[in-house]
Amino acid sequence: MTAVVVALAVVVALVVALAVFVGWRDRSRLSSDEDSTAARQASADQHRHEAERHFASGNAANQHTPNST
Repeated sequence: MTAVVVALAVVVALVVALAVFVGWRDRSRLSSDEDSTAARQASADQHRHEAERHFASGNAANQHTPNST
């Protein structure tokens, strides 16, 4: 019985050690310059699209206002 408990403890310890190592390895990877450039470009595209929508919305509202007499 003791041998089974020790064997299970060793297996659990190895699984935990493997999970910690894989997590550490993935966190320590550096993102490439290409990834950060792509993220900045996507953000700029999104802001430009929002600005264009805002401008178009303002133009549409201005065109529908009644003329004052």
